[in-house]
Amino acid sequence: MLKLDHITVIAPTLAEGVAHVRACLDLDVPFGTRHGYMGTHNHRLQLGNNVYLEIVALDPDGITPGRARWFGLDNQDKIRSDWEEGRRLRGWGAATKSVDSVVAAHGAIFGEKVLLPTADPTFAFAIPADGSLPLDGAAPSIIDHQGDPTSMAEIPDLGARLVSMRMEHPDPAFVEALYRELSIDRPPAIIQGAGVRYRAQIETPTGLKELT
Repeated sequence: MLKLDHITVIAPTLAEGVAHVRACLDLDVPFGTRHGYMGTHNHRLQLGNNVYLEIVALDPDGITPGRARWFGLDNQDKIRSDWEEGRRLRGWGAATKSVDSVVAAHGAIFGEKVLLPTADPTFAFAIPADGSLPLDGAAPSIIDHQGDPTSMAEIPDLGARLVSMRMEHPDPAFVEALYRELSIDRPPAIIQGAGVRYRAQIETPTGLKELT
């Protein structure tokens, strides 16, 4: 079974991402970390039930990795285009205990397993060869914590809690079938729409808010 791990706002810059989340949730999401192995950086916020929000962007002071960056962040024109179209909550991550089996069955969607160094130990992430989001974000990014799940103690808790998430998609039946095949716990609800677009209902200290 795959488990909802995090939801992701993909921004042209971290400042824009933080400002957008502030406008939606009335919360200032604190800085998280720099991904020295990907040339990206993020802000993070707990959302309850071992799920968190990530705001991720290209790190202008980061390295150029030896492969495509995750979350499609090499294609800054598309990142900006999606942003201007209001597609800012762009995807989500699902945790598995065996990224190898997911990639073996669905490598055409999720790409290849990439081992990523953290302080200790490493973790694995499935990334398509061009770095794009799986199915333009309709399918989750796959993460394998390799027995060491994300420590919520390292992620600020400002009282926000994920209530639900919904995705618009032109072929809901196809995506629902994929989710069932992957045995995903707590996947987004899917409704008919022109393209991939997410909305998350999040309870905050100042009331129920919507993140887009």
